[in-house]
Amino acid sequence: MQTLTALQFGLSGELFGVSLSALAGRVLAFVAGFLVTMLIGRVVLIPLLLRVLRARGFTEALRGLTKSAANALVLFAAVAVAFMAAGFPSFLTAAATLSGALALALGFAAQDLVGNFVAGVFIIKDKPFEVGDWIEWNDNSGRVEQIDLRVSTVRTFDNERITVPNSELANNAITNPVAYETLRQKFVFGIGYDDDIELAREAIVEEITAVDGVLTDPEVTTRVTELGDSAVGIQARFWIDDPDRGDYVAVRSEAVKAVKERFDDEGIDMPYVHRQLVGEVDVNEHTES
Repeated sequence: MQTLTALQFGLSGELFGVSLSALAGRVLAFVAGFLVTMLIGRVVLIPLLLRVLRARGFTEALRGLTKSAANALVLFAAVAVAFMAAGFPSFLTAAATLSGALALALGFAAQDLVGNFVAGVFIIKDKPFEVGDWIEWNDNSGRVEQIDLRVSTVRTFDNERITVPNSELANNAITNPVAYETLRQKFVFGIGYDDDIELAREAIVEEITAVDGVLTDPEVTTRVTELGDSAVGIQARFWIDDPDRGDYVAVRSEAVKAVKERFDDEGIDMPYVHRQLVGEVDVNEHTES
């Protein structure tokens, strides 16, 4: 309230203390200062800034955000320069004090909003994922449909929409399986202890290599990884090209199916865990007299 009162008295005192001609001169100076500053900002500074960002490879979303912020700063600078040119320095002092108080109040009231906004800026700038990518985080997964400054929209593979605050994505580990051109897959096949390990490994390599979508370079490899209670575990490792979740699931399914059918043809057992309960039940007869 004191700031507003000081502003009113400061402006009224300066206005009533000058002649009409002097007031007209101040108005012209105000308009000239405003227009010149806006012209320099909009025609020279902002286009130059956008060209620099484009040359450095920044995304369209980040350039749009920068342009909006720059327009707001140019407008503020134009008003400040206009009042200075018109000879009203007290307005700038009062406006700066009022703006600082408002900014502090808004900052406390919108901490989460500001945090999500800053996180959105870093996501757009650093590009840990992009629109169309398949991501996984905190036991969730889906395809990114939209990245805004406050939230990101993810479409799950059950066709559900999740609106995720950007701070959650920026502050947690994100898995992006489609970030690179290839993706390695692993699957463990279990065979019986009496089966030929080398025959099983050869069958796995041949069948998976023949699956459409599996790369031959790097080649399919196998490793004996575990000796379980009822099976010997053989891990197959293979690579797929240009990974997409639909292709990844289809290729993986086809590979497992082909190996299972080959094992059946070769007579290779794929045992499963089974338990047998052994014991006896005692029956006691009790006769009451």
